[in-house]
Amino acid sequence: MLVSAECKRLMHQESLLFERDYKEHFLAGETKDRHIGEPYLLHHAGTNRGVLLIHGLMAAPEEVREWADFLYSQGYTVYAPRLAGHGTSAVDLSHRSYDDWMGSVNRGHAILKTCCDQVIVAGFSTGAGLALHQALTNPEAFTAVISVSAPLKFKGISSCFAEILDQWNRFLRVMGIKRMRRDFVSNHPDNPHINYHRCPVRSIVQVKALMKKVYGALSSLSMPALIIQAKNDPKVASRSGRGIYDRISSTDKMYRDVYFHLHGIVRGKISRNVFEEVATFLNRLAER
Repeated sequence: MLVSAECKRLMHQESLLFERDYKEHFLAGETKDRHIGEPYLLHHAGTNRGVLLIHGLMAAPEEVREWADFLYSQGYTVYAPRLAGHGTSAVDLSHRSYDDWMGSVNRGHAILKTCCDQVIVAGFSTGAGLALHQALTNPEAFTAVISVSAPLKFKGISSCFAEILDQWNRFLRVMGIKRMRRDFVSNHPDNPHINYHRCPVRSIVQVKALMKKVYGALSSLSMPALIIQAKNDPKVASRSGRGIYDRISSTDKMYRDVYFHLHGIVRGKISRNVFEEVATFLNRLAER
């Protein structure tokens, strides 16, 4: 199946949106090279199966590039959207909500549907939370969901007090006081050429709100699901994956631990372990 005129039109719109945001929010020393944030479509002409592949917080579509290449090699068309506020600057991200991120994902799904009849939604970290949200709110649109390291529970003291700090920042903003605000916390990324080095406090609040909403609805998730969680993850509590898996009502679900000491498990050598589990899950789907 060739890439349709409608697909090209929608892709062009996303490219223009990224171009506008990149120029508007470019911040020297923080904004990455343009190709890092550019959304992309890996179109496999020989299939009608697609994967909507969602990156994580403070990252960009490049974060899931190796995963996208693997899925393409398995015979899938892949679209990796750019979440609003990503691929630009942390300041841009600080003004975005999870509703904005869901809008990005919805537009990505519209693009993928122009060339695929069957779509799996998948994501890493916050992207996994958004993938689960998509599966819950639009179940008829997807054949399965893959969640890798969804942040049901964070580690770290900053996340525990994020809501309080965010309220404090809002109060100071209303009062016109700048010097006592703490709008950002430091981030120590696994992929410094991709990720922001500071995280908006508001973004942590938004992720926690998203995951609370997802967790409350998980018992209604009945489609095939693969849940993967990194053991010894320094950013997301390892019990997050099992907590999600146990709450899902689907009888066709898989849970796998990946033993690694970093949060990022979809790039580099460790990603092979993740992709092997993904391949097993996809093969099971294909045999149905």
